[in-house]
Amino acid sequence: MPLKLVLGAAALSLVGIAAIASSGVRAQSAREAEMIGFHQLCEKGDRKACIRFGIMIGENRERHAEWRRLHPNWWWWER
Repeated sequence: MPLKLVLGAAALSLVGIAAIASSGVRAQSAREAEMIGFHQLCEKGDRKACIRFGIMIGENRERHAEWRRLHPNWWWWER
């Protein structure tokens, strides 16, 4: 079972990275690239991606100010 989870996460990451490459968004790090991928999947209706995106934002509070400046659409609920 853990192997399925790891493979699923890897596949989701690759999908996110492919989505980033096709869009005009440029990431500053691998972590941010993964977050952009989850955000794009979330916007397309993937609830698991929405949850993972939220968790990643919560885990990295020290970078919130930078992300708010670079990606204001990530905080759409605060507008």
